Amino acid sequence: MSELKEQLLEDMKKAMKKKDKARLSVIRMTRSEIKNKEIETGEELDDQGVTAVIAKQVKQIKDSLSDFEKSGKEDVIKKLHQEIEILQEYLPEQMSEEEIDQLVEEVIAETGAENMSDMGKVMGAIMPRIKGKADGSLVSAKVKEKLSS
Repeated sequence: MSELKEQLLEDMKKAMKKKDKARLSVIRMTRSEIKNKEIETGEELDDQGVTAVIAKQVKQIKDSLSDFEKSGKEDVIKKLHQEIEILQEYLPEQMSEEEIDQLVEEVIAETGAENMSDMGKVMGAIMPRIKGKADGSLVSAKVKEKLSS
């Protein structure tokens, strides 16, 4: 079993003992998503696979957050922010904008990209390096910015 899955299991037990319903709910949902992914792929996920599942969950919550912010449902918005905080505890530390800028410049130099038609080539090379460490839409925006200038 991966270290991250073991940590989720231990944290779930702690949340049960403390009667922390919010944390327990998020961890159960996460473990369920991991199990579904393992069934789908037919193999046990390693830490990198578990991190990808958690990052996907955070992205889905952030996407739904904007809809709730438009509707003004403060209680739901607060709950979603709490879920994101809990999930981010299990993700690697996020890259700073400066680190992302530097990596984008390196990859553009490595791939020899010159304009927007090379966007796919740059994104294909950069995404495996940042897996779980940065938001893909932010990286995409930075790449577009560099290639269009």
